[in-house]
Amino acid sequence: MTEAEVIDVFRSAGAILEGHFILSSGLHSPVFLQKARVFMYPDKTEKVCRGLAEKVRAAGIGDVDFVISPAVGGIVPGYETARHLGVPAMWVEREEGAFRLRRFELPRGARVLIVEDIVTTGLSIRETVEAVRGLGAEVVACACLIDRSAGEAEVGVPLVALANYKVPAYPADAIPPEMAAIPAVKPGSRGLAV
Repeated sequence: MTEAEVIDVFRSAGAILEGHFILSSGLHSPVFLQKARVFMYPDKTEKVCRGLAEKVRAAGIGDVDFVISPAVGGIVPGYETARHLGVPAMWVEREEGAFRLRRFELPRGARVLIVEDIVTTGLSIRETVEAVRGLGAEVVACACLIDRSAGEAEVGVPLVALANYKVPAYPADAIPPEMAAIPAVKPGSRGLAV
């Protein structure tokens, strides 16, 4: 699946929004990728996650035993990508501010692929890597549907992105005046009480 095809899937689902958005990272951006609008369509979700699984296989990271994703945004693509890889899917969720694998047991030494939806700074992936390694498992790589950083985010392990889609993101004190004139909305899931 080409990067243009991935972006077309997001466009066809109405998932590329323009305005003034506060991202989960705290950065501000004129573009928000509302992946939930893709995930509401099983056929679109299946298509991009199949493409991600194929790209992971082509990256040569070898076999994985489990896919683990950060909740909430990574659960759907993690599950569907795991289905295409033929392995179980799990997720970490926040407990007292830190990601924990609360609902599952992970064998020590298991080879894990972390699957995320959208990467901007890589924070959720880094936190997931830390949680998985803390359980004695090996994180062989991470994968995401779209890397907003276009390879700039440091996640600590190899990152396989189905598509790169570089869009500007600004700290709160450096927002361009034309964007600052638009009321900001925060559509992401970080910070939700789950």
